[in-house]
Amino acid sequence: MLLTSLTVAAPARANEVPTPLEDNRRITLGYIEIAYELGGLLDPNLQPGGSSNVRPNWFVFAPHASQTGGQGMLGTALARRVINAARGNPSLSILQALDRVGLFGTARLTLENLTLELVLMGLPLDAAASLASLTTAMHWEALADPRTFTATASRFAWLYWSAPGFLPLDKAEAVVITLERTLHEGNLAIFTDIGGSARIYLDWRRELTGPVTPERVLTEFVLQGAVPQEAQLAYAYAVAHANDTPRPYEIESLFPGMHWKSLLVAAFALYEEARLAPTPAARDALIAMGNNYVAWREQHDMAQPVFTPAVAHADEVSRSALMQVITPLLRTYFGTLEWNYADYAYNQPDPDGSILTSPPTEYNWATFWDRWTGILYAFDQAYGVPSALWAMPEPLVDPTEG
Repeated sequence: MLLTSLTVAAPARANEVPTPLEDNRRITLGYIEIAYELGGLLDPNLQPGGSSNVRPNWFVFAPHASQTGGQGMLGTALARRVINAARGNPSLSILQALDRVGLFGTARLTLENLTLELVLMGLPLDAAASLASLTTAMHWEALADPRTFTATASRFAWLYWSAPGFLPLDKAEAVVITLERTLHEGNLAIFTDIGGSARIYLDWRRELTGPVTPERVLTEFVLQGAVPQEAQLAYAYAVAHANDTPRPYEIESLFPGMHWKSLLVAAFALYEEARLAPTPAARDALIAMGNNYVAWREQHDMAQPVFTPAVAHADEVSRSALMQVITPLLRTYFGTLEWNYADYAYNQPDPDGSILTSPPTEYNWATFWDRWTGILYAFDQAYGVPSALWAMPEPLVDPTEG
């Protein structure tokens, strides 16, 4: 199996731990494989490398989300390149510092402006350039709103001054390390848990004798930690409420105390129910409920502890504060469809009602409900153009390697 080989593949450099971007490549490829295998169950006409107009399941979203995390890691690689080049050879100008990033065009101008603003706030030149470089792979266009630009610069400056370390480059590197670790740990945790569960499910399904039904999934499929009675309860609720408006999304209040893995079993049963649905509308409603269950598991139980760890690392800045800085700049390309957090925020009621602050800066991706409602908004956008998501991303390669 391709996924198995990807999961256990050795890093490109013998006897070395994979880099975050190498892990990201493996994870993105693994998600693509699962997306096509599970997508083929929901749409028998789907071929590997092809496209479908059937509502995408969670695993069709996953490669694009993984790619977004990888792009953030690219930003950290560029920021570290600035820092490493500056050790022993400090830049004499903003232009010299940014030449080390290797970015040109309109994005370069935004990077220059942000670097200059950070310098004016007291940051040393190379430290400012490295922090500004973190935005290079993000939705830097959001900084066109001067309120967002000012808030972003101020928050970056606060993170710098709060960072551990005495030397300026050490303080900047602490911010870079924090972002890279947060993205990497989240990527690994979600893929190991949900991607691993999907692989177990698909392997179980392939070896099953006789027709696969939702009932068999709920009673025969074993996922460590899942409780069959809980999975059956979640499944029955989803079937009964699949056509509710809005679609049920406050999962914890619906099933207090339910084990996380039970939701995954229920989701797999819902995908099987969708496969057998009598109409496309019924099928799509069931897929969406399954997606909400998987996404809740992903965000509530796997991502949240990464964004707000119980014990902070001594060499990091606040992960929550850092995620607040980059929230307005978040962007994911779901194939040919772009979603960015700024557009989502501008389409919501203004949280503080003040024209002095931009709505995107009033949210924090590390706050579960800010993240969860943004993801549901992205789902609804994507459901309108399901074929867009099948333009799968090319896994990223670290340009600073080799």
